[in-house]
Amino acid sequence: MAIIHEIEAPLVRGVTLRPVSKKRWRVLDRAGRVIGHLRADQERDGVRFHAERFDMAAARLRDPGAFWSAREAVECLRYLR
Repeated sequence: MAIIHEIEAPLVRGVTLRPVSKKRWRVLDRAGRVIGHLRADQERDGVRFHAERFDMAAARLRDPGAFWSAREAVECLRYLR
């Protein structure tokens, strides 16, 4: 896995992405509620986007999936709400 030095925030319709770090964004719906996080990892074949949800019981982020597009990762977060 390569290190991403800087990646531009992807554009995804219907949500706002707020930067948390160089490769992670907080995903907010239209009402401003946090629906999860989006993490980017550089892989051999390109950038993979991971949908992440906070699990209150375990007090940690869970990774329900990795996707080749930010749109697909955000759709996963919307579906899990």
